[in-house]
Amino acid sequence: MEIIAYSKYIRVSPKKTRLVAKAIAGLSPVVALQQLAFLKKGATKPLAETLKSAIANAENNLKIKKEDLKIKTIEIGEGPRLKRFRAVARGTAHPYKRRTSHIKIVLEEVARGSESKS
Repeated sequence: MEIIAYSKYIRVSPKKTRLVAKAIAGLSPVVALQQLAFLKKGATKPLAETLKSAIANAENNLKIKKEDLKIKTIEIGEGPRLKRFRAVARGTAHPYKRRTSHIKIVLEEVARGSESKS
């Protein structure tokens, strides 16, 4: 069973968000939240909120304990860019883009204790 949570239009660039997402990919959600608490990056807060949302979806909708979950995938997509200009000398302007991210976290249930002895 897959549990999915989305966050869209996050005001952190996708490149910076992917850097943090790579650090927690494949971990259990409980361990991933502990890892995110000690990382000093701007993308940790939106990733932690999305991960907490995915855990809440699993617990409330499907009655799955958070200890039985594992992060299957974390997808960071590009959102729309806010185009801005900075005024510089001689009446010209330098354009720059403020990038946004879309975060998708997919959790899966890990079967525990179902190994048979033969």
